[in-house]
Amino acid sequence: MYYMFNMYPYPYYFPMHYPDEMTRRRRRIPLKDYGKKPFVVNIKQAAKQNHTFRTAIWTGEHLQVTLMKIDVGDDIGLEIHPDVDQFLRIEEGQGLVQMGDRKDQLDFKAEVYDNYAIMVPAGKWHNLINTGNKPLKLYTIYAPPEHPFGTVHNTKADAMKGNSNPY
Repeated sequence: MYYMFNMYPYPYYFPMHYPDEMTRRRRRIPLKDYGKKPFVVNIKQAAKQNHTFRTAIWTGEHLQVTLMKIDVGDDIGLEIHPDVDQFLRIEEGQGLVQMGDRKDQLDFKAEVYDNYAIMVPAGKWHNLINTGNKPLKLYTIYAPPEHPFGTVHNTKADAMKGNSNPY
């Protein structure tokens, strides 16, 4: 185990700041699907940087991570994933989550804000509505993957055109 006083016996040897750290935080992350390769990302920064309705940033065999931006007053769209569990995390903004067993009976409702997590079990109808005054920035994890490798939907309309969900 390392002890700080052994590494830096005099305070003036101790580095008080890390100049590299500030440049690392400001660097833009290329938003693309990094596939089945090992990948590390500041997910909060990536989610806030995203300007598309949906961008897949990692699609593996059993898991997928996508970034999303929901415009003011818009929603994800009522949907169901029969065999896919979903995790969503709000990074910026506020919204209303609705879930239920039937399309016409969304009996679970909850307000969500920055840093809230939403777990959607497979087979549940669900929707997320942006109720705030700025775009809702979030990321979502699907297990198993829901969208094809490299998915980018610039707008919700693009996503609806390419939607292969028959439910």
